[in-house]
Amino acid sequence: MDKCEKVLVSGGMIFTFLKARGHGIGSSIVENECLELAAKLEETAKAKGVELLLPTDVVIADRFDSDANTDVVSVENIPDGWMGLDHGPETCALFRSALSDCKTVVWNGPMGAFEMEKFANGTNDLAACLAELTTAKGATTIVGGGDSVAAVKKCGLEDQLSHISTGGGASLEMLEGKILPGVAALDDK
Repeated sequence: MDKCEKVLVSGGMIFTFLKARGHGIGSSIVENECLELAAKLEETAKAKGVELLLPTDVVIADRFDSDANTDVVSVENIPDGWMGLDHGPETCALFRSALSDCKTVVWNGPMGAFEMEKFANGTNDLAACLAELTTAKGATTIVGGGDSVAAVKKCGLEDQLSHISTGGGASLEMLEGKILPGVAALDDK
């Protein structure tokens, strides 16, 4: 949180944050062991003046399947038996607005189950947004992680971003200031 002004959270991770806030999440994926951490991260962001944004709406499905019944609901109204698999159109607009003045953006992880077309819009919209920031505004955009890179390539936008790398976890560790063993070995030579 010391290295950013804004953190946008989406994908499966949001349901841990939403449950920590006391919202029902239906049958959405959740990391129950991280509920306290999610609440603490929100407190830390607030204390440091970091804007931490979560989706306001989600695309829900009655099962994890490309043929599932779907709907778009507020994050506060996810019904029992339904799961969130993408963020919704209201969130796409919210995230675009939040990113519009950013000069550097680091993206790690898809916004939903992008492998299924019904749940790809959030990821596709973010990829398009970052491409626009790079090409129209000169922002530096860095995409890390195999799934994120696959999504960018699926959209055909890999040449419109500053840097893409399948090393998502390593990218985040490097930004944290951790020593990467592979880089350390090169430094020793």
